[in-house]
Order: sequence, then structure tokens, then C-alpha cells
Amino acid sequence: MNVPANLKYSKDHEWVRVESGNIAYVGITEFAAGELGELVYVEVETVGESLEKDAVFGTVEAVKTTSDLMMPISGKVLEFNPRLDESDGDEPTLINSEPYEAGWIVKIEIKDESELEQLMDAEAYTAVVA
Repeated sequence: MNVPANLKYSKDHEWVRVESGNIAYVGITEFAAGELGELVYVEVETVGESLEKDAVFGTVEAVKTTSDLMMPISGKVLEFNPRLDESDGDEPTLINSEPYEAGWIVKIEIKDESELEQLMDAEAYTAVVA
């Protein structure tokens, strides 16, 4: 299983990749995508909203289940990955094939960078899912 060292991980199997300054990308882990199976739909209706840590920011739907997406840290949702959006790219399986790259779900502006310290590093996350 791929668990990149440059990301931070939540107990709910979301990852955070900090880019420049207080901008970050959020997605779900390879483990979570594997547990859900092939994704058929991703919904994010929170673009433009400021959400607290652990708030629901969207949902992913697989053939047999739907799962909430939880904010790993507080922040403002700036963008929903257009390649996942049904009205644009409509490629939800990118989350299955490239969960840490093209399969990112939202771009956020981090509200409180100290919350990153509460997330797991790759080693700790691997221990949780192993």
C-alpha cells in the first residue's frame, strides 16, 4: 500500500498535502479508496464555505455504499477538483487510480496550521491500517 511520506493523515482516512503557504489539497487515502471499491460519483457542495475540522465537506459514492468526506483540518474550501465533477470531467475513478495526485478532491485555505500537528505522519497512518 502506498502511503506517501510528504502527506498528513486523519483517522477518517483523508490526507492533506500542504502546497504554498496556507494552501493545501485534501483527498482520501489509497486504503480508503480500496475499502470503498470503484467510485462512481463524488459530490462537493461546500466550495466557498469555511468548515471546521471534522465537518462533512462532501460525499463519495461507490457501487454499494456512500461515505461522507470529513475535513481533516479547519479551512475554506476553495476548489473542487474539476476532473471529479460530474458536470466537468466526471472521472471519479481517478481517486481509485491516483488517490494522491490527480485524484485530489478539494483545494483549501488552511485556517489554523497548528491543526496539522494533530494529524498522523505516514508511519503512524501505516500502523493504523496495517
